[in-house]
Amino acid sequence: MDIVVFGAGSLGSLLGGLLARAHDVTLVGRDPHVSTVRKDGLRIEGEVEADVDPDADTTAPESADLVLVTVKSYDTAAAVEALADGDYGAVCSLQNGLTEERLAELDAPVVAGTASYGARLRESGLVDCTGVGRVVVGGLDRGPDPVAERVGRAFRAADVRTLVASDMPRRRWEKLAVNAGINATTALCRVENGALVGGDPPGKGENAPRLAREAAHETARVARAEGVPLSNRQARAAVERVASATATNRSSMLQDVESRSRTEVDALNGAVVDRAERHDVGVPTNRTLTRLLRAWERGAGVR
Repeated sequence: MDIVVFGAGSLGSLLGGLLARAHDVTLVGRDPHVSTVRKDGLRIEGEVEADVDPDADTTAPESADLVLVTVKSYDTAAAVEALADGDYGAVCSLQNGLTEERLAELDAPVVAGTASYGARLRESGLVDCTGVGRVVVGGLDRGPDPVAERVGRAFRAADVRTLVASDMPRRRWEKLAVNAGINATTALCRVENGALVGGDPPGKGENAPRLAREAAHETARVARAEGVPLSNRQARAAVERVASATATNRSSMLQDVESRSRTEVDALNGAVVDRAERHDVGVPTNRTLTRLLRAWERGAGVR
């Protein structure tokens, strides 16, 4: 399969590199990384090791069987513009947030996806696999999706752990609950993910675990208002499961704050607030987290 990975950062480079073991892959990203890959290939180290030789460029090819979108959520509009004139068999988002609706502007079937592989771009041409997770893909609606099945087969052909799911609406909102709870809390409290595990039960003290739980509970309430069956218990359990599994990780939003870069708060907690307003659902925790992070961005000069 001819695959374009639009967004050759940490995750895009790792998954693109893994896919290059079985497919023709083009990584689309920024120099000097893409020029190094084009000249010397891509080295994967850590939990998975491989030397691969994908194509790499700063602009996307005009056609491909599949485009994987792995850019930051705030770059989704730019991705749509860059891909607008292309001829693509399918587009799959592996981004944070509910970006698939924006990608649906493209003239190609859109598949929703999540990826729990850990990745860190150590230097140009070298990416670390910090954890072997799983890619989950599925249609935007409930039920089987033939395009998602085809995408899943492509990942499996490259020995990437993959699940083709028929309940992606719930999984998308569960992922949003996890990100809303973990990313914003760790970024503001300056703690690793493991700090959100345990703590006092809900209602017995203000602490980071409770803050993460409340953000997740609110997200689940908004999901239900949108007709997606995600319970508070499921959202809370997902936050605790991910925080435990990635206890020593510093979340992407914490890394953004530490490097004084723009965060994805608009697509995470901000998206919860925006959707809540449509249904008159109260989300005070997500609203406060959103305001605090946007205030930090303005103070840091990145908003």
